Amino acid sequence: MQPNDAVYPSLTDRVVFVTGGATGIGASHVAHFAAQGARVAFVDIQEQPAKALVKAIAAKGHPKPLFIPCDLRDIPSLQAAIKTAGKKLGPVTVLVNNAAHDERHDWKTVTVDYWEDRLQVNLRHQFFAIQAAAPMMQKAGGGSIINFGSISWHLAMGGMPAYTTAKAGIEGLTRSFAKDLGPDNIRVNCVIPGWILTERQKTLWLTPEAEASTLAAQCLKRMLVPDDVARMVLWLAADDSRMCTSQLFTVDGGWW
Repeated sequence: MQPNDAVYPSLTDRVVFVTGGATGIGASHVAHFAAQGARVAFVDIQEQPAKALVKAIAAKGHPKPLFIPCDLRDIPSLQAAIKTAGKKLGPVTVLVNNAAHDERHDWKTVTVDYWEDRLQVNLRHQFFAIQAAAPMMQKAGGGSIINFGSISWHLAMGGMPAYTTAKAGIEGLTRSFAKDLGPDNIRVNCVIPGWILTERQKTLWLTPEAEASTLAAQCLKRMLVPDDVARMVLWLAADDSRMCTSQLFTVDGGWW
C-alpha cells in the first residue's frame, strides 16, 4: 500500500480467498488484503513464489496468508481448499476469482484436449469456486464475489481464441450469479484489466513499440501495474460498494 491509499475498516478480519495468488496480479491482491487486516487464503500451482509471498507479507507485520497448493483444473481439490480456508480462518465472504493463463495459440492447431484445458484453466474453476464459497456467504449474511475477465476480447484481439472465449463467458457467469445470489446479499462483479505489467508480461511481450502503441490508445498515459487492479478489488470487497453488483469494472487507463 502507498501512504495515500484508502483504508477499509470493513475488511479487517474479513476472510478472503484468492485464486492464482502467488504471482502477478493475484499476489498484489493477497498483499493488499493482508495490509487491510483481512485474513487471506490463496491457491496456486507455483509453490516457491507462493511461500516467498507469505514470508514477505508476514515480515511486514500483516496477517500471515494461508497458502494451499492447488491445480485449479482439479475441481475437488479447489473446493476442498475453499472449505479448508473456511475451517481455519472462518467463513469465506470474499472470493476473488483471479487465476487465468493467456497462452497464445493458433486456431489452426487447437485440438479438443487443448481447448478443454484452456477452458478449465480460464473459466470452469470460477464457477466451481463460487459453488463452494457461496454457501458460506449465505450463512454469514452476505459476501462479495469478484470475477476476472479480460479486455482482450473486447478489443477483438486474435491469437488466443480459447482464452478470449473463456473470458467472454465470465461476464455471462457474473451476471447470472448476481441474479441468483442477490437475494442472499451476495454481490457478484467482474473486473476487466487492461494491459497490466506483471513480470510475465514484461518478459514475454513488453517492447518499446508495444508500450508506445498501448499508451497511444489509452486516455491516461501511464502503463498499468498490478496494484492498480488490486485497489479496485479492495473497493469491491469492502462495504463501500455494498450496492454494486452484476457490473463490469474496467481498469485499463481508458483503452477500451
